[in-house]
Amino acid sequence: QVQLVESGGGLVQAGGSLRLSCAASGRTFSSGAMAWFRQAPGKEREFVCAIAWSGGRTKYADSVKGRFTISRDNAKNTVYLQMNSLKPEDTAVYYCAAANTIVLLTPPTAYDYWGQGTQVTVSS
Repeated sequence: QVQLVESGGGLVQAGGSLRLSCAASGRTFSSGAMAWFRQAPGKEREFVCAIAWSGGRTKYADSVKGRFTISRDNAKNTVYLQMNSLKPEDTAVYYCAAANTIVLLTPPTAYDYWGQGTQVTVSS
């Protein structure tokens, strides 16, 4: 049973930074991909970024390019999301997700496992 546990959310002022973590357990990820999604109230879940476990290829949504950075620590089975220059529109519940494919896909349906989410609130 794969489990993904997010941490690091919180309240921050606009322009500030936060780092989210996603610890994976239940299997050793040496292939496949990990991603971050977010969902604001009344909106659909949207792709933020993804990273391949092997090789470290990344993909970002246009809305976060240049501000967010995804990284992974294979030894710790952990993925990170460094969020800088945060804006009020970044406010959402952020979810970690894992896929068995190495292709970095954006639809939520492409991902097999999900964390419980962590709230990020950016005040203006």
